[in-house]
Amino acid sequence: MNPFSTTYLNDTPDSVLVSEILNGNKASLNGLVLRHQAFIYNIAWKMVGDPIQAEDLTQETLLKIISNLSSLKGDSSFRTWAYRIVRNHFLNDLKKPSRLFADNFEDLGQMLDDSPSVDLSAEEQESKKEVIREVRLQCLSGMLLCLTKEQRMIYIIGDIFGGDHTIGSEIMEISPDNFRKKLSNARQHLYNFMQNKCGLVNKANPCRCNKKVTVAVESGMVDAKNLLFNKKEFSTFKDSLEPDANYLVEESEHFYAALYRDHSYKTQFEKKNFIEFILESPNWRERLNLN
Repeated sequence: MNPFSTTYLNDTPDSVLVSEILNGNKASLNGLVLRHQAFIYNIAWKMVGDPIQAEDLTQETLLKIISNLSSLKGDSSFRTWAYRIVRNHFLNDLKKPSRLFADNFEDLGQMLDDSPSVDLSAEEQESKKEVIREVRLQCLSGMLLCLTKEQRMIYIIGDIFGGDHTIGSEIMEISPDNFRKKLSNARQHLYNFMQNKCGLVNKANPCRCNKKVTVAVESGMVDAKNLLFNKKEFSTFKDSLEPDANYLVEESEHFYAALYRDHSYKTQFEKKNFIEFILESPNWRERLNLN
């Protein structure tokens, strides 16, 4: 269930789960958290580019959502209410995002230009294909971090998760027209950079992921034995969300968005959920009246 899709259908609506939680139902709390944790985590991951920071942000945000459930009005959509909390927490968070590359497009472009290119044979490219994909995913993440926090959030909602302007405007608390304009602006920033630098988008550009992999590994930017974005247990945004998302891929300028929908989407977590300790904490059990 993609909370950013138009349909947003599920066997048990969020509103029912919230009502049950407020009546002390532990199973409903667990179900609500499990339903939304992957989406919140993956927004956080793309916002900061670091999986550990993303876990912290996710847990902090889930705590805010759960501890304020009683303030949710009956006529309010849980999706809108909860993801506004996500938006506010992520935009106001003071953690420094991962800086594997740079914090603006000009410096990132210079860094890529200055990075040596090393040609690989077809056999080498095949043997290193997972590491090459890691370089591509890291570079895409670095480009995303060159956007402002607001632009990142809007782009993640609109183009990666496929939320339309109605859903996006509700979460961002701006008009639908303003959401469309801001999304278009974020797209244009990414498009301009990728059109001028990225060989995946414009074949005339010299920058190729396979040519950068050697220096990336040698410099320690990529750990070939501990991939950050390209692990077997990861899915992709496209695989996980596309059937329910409103992706706008008919325009040629949106080709680069398809690259981001191939970005890593984490669905499996070490713990059953991020707030497992709440269910075991007498203090929280009493506060939430859990049975």
